[in-house]
Amino acid sequence: MTSPKDLENLQREIASLAKRQGDLEDIVLEVMERRESAQERVAELTERVGAVQGKIDDATARREAAYEGIDGEVATVTKEREVIAGTIPADLLKLYDKLREQQGGIGAAKLYQRTCQGCRQELAITDINEIRAAAPDTVVRCENCRRILVRTAESGL
Repeated sequence: MTSPKDLENLQREIASLAKRQGDLEDIVLEVMERRESAQERVAELTERVGAVQGKIDDATARREAAYEGIDGEVATVTKEREVIAGTIPADLLKLYDKLREQQGGIGAAKLYQRTCQGCRQELAITDINEIRAAAPDTVVRCENCRRILVRTAESGL
């Protein structure tokens, strides 16, 4: 270097580059801190996802076991229904199935203390008297919901 001005410019450039290097190192440190924080958050969320997935797997297994139990019950009840349906007159079974379809799955209801358990309405005294006078094998129906009434000792007749 022959000129003091060149030396001075070179020193200013070195100082500027040193400052720039310091700024870049600060930026790198900040990025590294943010990266470390993000990695910790990822690890925490991954752990939470694993815990939630474990709960989901457990609930799914319980649901599948319940489905198997329900399917077994359905099969048993279906067989029992077929046996019982074989003993019921065809016209009565047809009426029951029709009412069951119309009434949301319940075609017959128990008459309990003069109340239809299908619609939960207490029957009028005239209806009770007609049911009381009917023969035991006569099919009686609720005047409110039209379901077949099943008479028992608890019917209040």
